[in-house]
Amino acid sequence: MKTFAILACLLFLIPGRLSAQAADDTQERLKALEARIQALEAEVQALKATQATPAAPPAQAPAAESTPSQPMMAQAPAGTAGANSQSLPYYGSRDTAAKVLNPDISLIGDFLASAGHNEIQPVPGLEMHEAELGLQAIVDPYARADVFLSFGQEGVGLEEGYLTFTSLPGGFVTKVGKMRSSFGVVNTLHNHVLPWTDRPMVTENLVGGEDGISDAGVSVSRILPAPGNVFLEGTAEVFRGESEGIFAASRNRDVSFVGRLRGYGDLSDSTNLDMGVSYARGHNELGSAFITQLYGVDATLRWKPLRRAIYHSLLARTELFWSHRDLLTNTQRAFGFYTSADYRLNRRWTVGGRYDRSGRAQEAEMTDSGYSALLTYWPSEFSQLRTQYRYTRYAEGVQGNEVRFQLLFSLGAHGAHPF
Repeated sequence: MKTFAILACLLFLIPGRLSAQAADDTQERLKALEARIQALEAEVQALKATQATPAAPPAQAPAAESTPSQPMMAQAPAGTAGANSQSLPYYGSRDTAAKVLNPDISLIGDFLASAGHNEIQPVPGLEMHEAELGLQAIVDPYARADVFLSFGQEGVGLEEGYLTFTSLPGGFVTKVGKMRSSFGVVNTLHNHVLPWTDRPMVTENLVGGEDGISDAGVSVSRILPAPGNVFLEGTAEVFRGESEGIFAASRNRDVSFVGRLRGYGDLSDSTNLDMGVSYARGHNELGSAFITQLYGVDATLRWKPLRRAIYHSLLARTELFWSHRDLLTNTQRAFGFYTSADYRLNRRWTVGGRYDRSGRAQEAEMTDSGYSALLTYWPSEFSQLRTQYRYTRYAEGVQGNEVRFQLLFSLGAHGAHPF
């Protein structure tokens, strides 16, 4: 009986003890959770305090360390914050806004060297032939400005400086200022765009040499209706009438005129043909009653396979010119032409050749001829190294044998030239 009584007491006491232990465990867990919640609240308050305090702007990295693929993130200007107190970041340099109104600036250098002999047209052994500074920008939604300054051995000159109105009624495009005329192809090109170290002989003899027909005036062009997939463009220009070696104005009304009709069409996906006819008329140095007229025909064949144009391409071109120049007793007539071809062997190397033959504007019975072979190496799209062997046979019977070297380099954003 005594044993039974002891067991009964134990059965009553054990559940009570177990229940007391369970209550103690629950209380401890509640206290631990409460402490954890308080700690989390403290962390949240600390984060809020950190965000409310504006952080000091990070030190600006040197300009040399920023790359186009990783634009530098700068702090937005004051006053650009949204509804919250945080300033949103923007990509670009701190002075990006200050550069918006600045034009694109470029500089192209043309260094020449020569070996051999040429008694009729000698050139220096070494010369910085030209440094061309270009300033180009969109003026407003209706016009674009292009200015090219030429720094050479004879000083600084304005090669071109004109405003182009691109949004005129009727599809007309107008240029106003000093510019190279649209007579032919080579006359429109700057020195650094030429595939040779010099200009063709017919340009030197009949079309004013390196400067060509370049004067202050107005040019109006328009795309004309044409059948099929032919691009047809007409250009009419009026100039002051002063182009050295070609035109001279004795009076203000002695202006010169240039007209050109150009046609372009694709022969295949990789081949196109560009042809044009040109006419120029103006007064010469003998006076207002004496007229000089120039006629020109040009053709350009381009072959550029779509997938491999940077490795293999061909450019073949020819231009023919006729000069009619009034003299005191008669009209002096002269004819000249050149034919050239340039083939890209691979991404770096280009070979070419040119044949020249031309009379002289003031001595039509005198005819010069010659040929050239060229090799061009492209370290990159910003530089060229060119070698040209030039043989010339002048009308006086004198021969010229020369090897010319050229280094071209480009800095800055230079706009594309006409196609």
